[in-house]
Amino acid sequence: MLIRDVQAQEVELVRQFLCANGWTHRVGSAEAFALLLAHSQRTAVAVSDNKIVGFARAITDGISNGYLSMVVVSQEHRLQGIGRALVEHLTGDDPRITWVLRAGREGAAGFFAKLGFQVSSIAMERLRNA
Repeated sequence: MLIRDVQAQEVELVRQFLCANGWTHRVGSAEAFALLLAHSQRTAVAVSDNKIVGFARAITDGISNGYLSMVVVSQEHRLQGIGRALVEHLTGDDPRITWVLRAGREGAAGFFAKLGFQVSSIAMERLRNA
């Protein structure tokens, strides 16, 4: 298993991976998804046998705050440490950065709690309209 940054030529493969794993609603067109990745400061894929089996992305200033946006692992590759490795690749080990995320999918809160995330009473959000 290899965890590494997304390469430019893989953008469409990542989009297809996300669509195949229940994230079609978040990827949009090929052009929109390419912009989404271009505006994300950190992106990573998990690769096994030359196939993408996981993806994650984050937005951060690299100094104080970060937002972990997507962490997706294919169903057949879950519970193997891939999600943890993707998160660790993106968040690094700088204790000065506060990372936040939305853990709305079933099982997400438990997964992220194991990585040190805690439910917050101070976070707020303004939801998108679409």
